Amino acid sequence: MNYLLVFVGGGLGAALRHAVNVASGRAFGTAFPYGTFIINISGSLVMGLIAGYLAFKGDAAQPWRLFIMTGVLGGYTTFSAFSLDSILLYERGELALAAFYVIGSVALAILGLFAGLTLMRQLT
Repeated sequence: MNYLLVFVGGGLGAALRHAVNVASGRAFGTAFPYGTFIINISGSLVMGLIAGYLAFKGDAAQPWRLFIMTGVLGGYTTFSAFSLDSILLYERGELALAAFYVIGSVALAILGLFAGLTLMRQLT
């Protein structure tokens, strides 16, 4: 059942992501990745609101956490999970580890994409 909750939530989040991308392209053009920019910021904001609410005001059942945080927000943007993980490391006092996680994730993700593109160019 937990996998089904994540699956359905992920589908809804991905559909929402597509809608924001389409609307952003129509509203602002495609010279800058406005859609991704808006998605990453709004997803992180919503993740912060939900995580803060759960931490300070109440406790949602695990199925709701899976559906909303892992499913919907995971399908909408994984940047929100990245942001939450970064802040959790920071709040635990793991400053060096948080910095490594942020810099390493961004740099290695870009490097990985570049390596994948380069490899595919060589193979085709």
